[in-house]
Amino acid sequence: MALSQELKDVLACPKCKGELEFHEEASEIRCNACRLVFRIEDDIPVMLLDEAKPF
Repeated sequence: MALSQELKDVLACPKCKGELEFHEEASEIRCNACRLVFRIEDDIPVMLLDEAKPF
């Protein structure tokens, strides 16, 4: 099951509040402004700054 469009519409980067890119095939969400990657685990976005990885 993929992320719903409604969820994608309301999600924002927790650091800069900017737009996100969704790469569901790689199970990740990217913020290009902050250069951070957030993982998607069991169709749930993990939007914690402590768990984000730089790219």
